[in-house]
Amino acid sequence: MALRDHGTATLAYFYFDFRDEEKQNLRKSVTSLLVQFSAFSRPCRDIIYRLYSIHGMGAQQPGNGALIDCLKEMLAVAIQHPLFIIMDALDECPDDTGLPTLREAVLDLVKDLVHQRIPNLHICVTSRPEIDIQTKLKPLAVHAISLHDERGQKFVIASYVSSVVSSDGHMKNWSDEDKKLVVEKLSERADGM
Repeated sequence: MALRDHGTATLAYFYFDFRDEEKQNLRKSVTSLLVQFSAFSRPCRDIIYRLYSIHGMGAQQPGNGALIDCLKEMLAVAIQHPLFIIMDALDECPDDTGLPTLREAVLDLVKDLVHQRIPNLHICVTSRPEIDIQTKLKPLAVHAISLHDERGQKFVIASYVSSVVSSDGHMKNWSDEDKKLVVEKLSERADGM
């Protein structure tokens, strides 16, 4: 049974979806975390309701700073149990527009949360090994695990591609040599995906 099932841990998860521009920025990630934390804690619900009230009962949108302050306040009141924030696929957050870029803004949030030194807060960030992400997160990390060049991961990807190629109706008439080439090329260029 998980800690969450016993009411002794809270988990909030956000996926930076490359297919959805709305899920590639700081604002969407913070609002998602706020909603998730408020769903499991009366004090957190009170905090988000106060933010809602201050902003005209939803008539005005709070700025990113107000949302981040709200998140920090929630994390501060919810410290009696372990808190877990998972930010998945951060590399899908663009790093090419704006100052700071969308990705830099999220990285700055992670840095800020780590520097808050909130007891029982655990943050997990997953990403491909992009240099800007590694540079910002490496000094903050207690543990860092790289699967990028792991042989086992490459084998799993190759097995998956092979099963798709062998079961796809459009490829059933392809030669075994062509199928093998597709598996090899897609597996070696999968870049961990």
